[in-house]
Amino acid sequence: MIADRFRLDDKVAIVTGAGKGIGKCIGLTLAEAGARVVFAARTESDVQANAEAARAFGVQALGVTCDVMSDEQLERLVQKTIEAFGKIDIVVNNAGGTGPNRIAKTSRKRFLESFDFNVVSAFSLTRICLPYLQESKGCVINISSAVGRLVQRHFSIYGTVKAGLTYMTRMMAADLAPDIRVNAVAPGTIMTDALAGFLDKDSLQKVSDMTPMKRLGRPEDIALAVLYLASPAAAWITGKVIDVDGGTESTSMPFLYK
Repeated sequence: MIADRFRLDDKVAIVTGAGKGIGKCIGLTLAEAGARVVFAARTESDVQANAEAARAFGVQALGVTCDVMSDEQLERLVQKTIEAFGKIDIVVNNAGGTGPNRIAKTSRKRFLESFDFNVVSAFSLTRICLPYLQESKGCVINISSAVGRLVQRHFSIYGTVKAGLTYMTRMMAADLAPDIRVNAVAPGTIMTDALAGFLDKDSLQKVSDMTPMKRLGRPEDIALAVLYLASPAAAWITGKVIDVDGGTESTSMPFLYK
């Protein structure tokens, strides 16, 4: 059956940044597709609640607190995953993000911290998982951003680090083929609690109006793209970036930060 090619039965997935928003939705979507999911984020209550919600789909799930900027904590995350499930098939590097910046007021420290959070953390977790991914012939999915290819005023840090994550995806895919597939999803503007706290109602409507599909994205739009890349249906895809952005080809927020 074609539908079976999108199932993840008996697979084990780690999802970082899985406390809220897109990461939470990715984890629950993979669980619904049959995967055993490890929800990793900094807030204990979030990851435990999400793991409990995942178990409602009849799969095993684990919540692990983890700061992805610490290799020691990433090592602990992988160790706990192996202790619980014995293998790793899927790694979703979702943790990341940074706010707008003005160049004249942006320190070297802030730039490097953002690069560490968005790019180095994904590299480090992938490196730590390599022996297990090689054994399982698994896959890595990085969550990048449309801002990595679009020009938006006062997002010079965020755009640069996400562009770096996108390019790293392609380079890692070349290094790790054919045993491990590495792909990315680049979301456009997604309606999350974080975005709602950043833009008021009028601004959200403006963004929607400037998006060709005339709506903001939803976390499930990203989660379903991740599901495809993680599934057997994408077995011949590596080194690619799926843009999930409602057709956006130029910034949908030109009215900000003029």
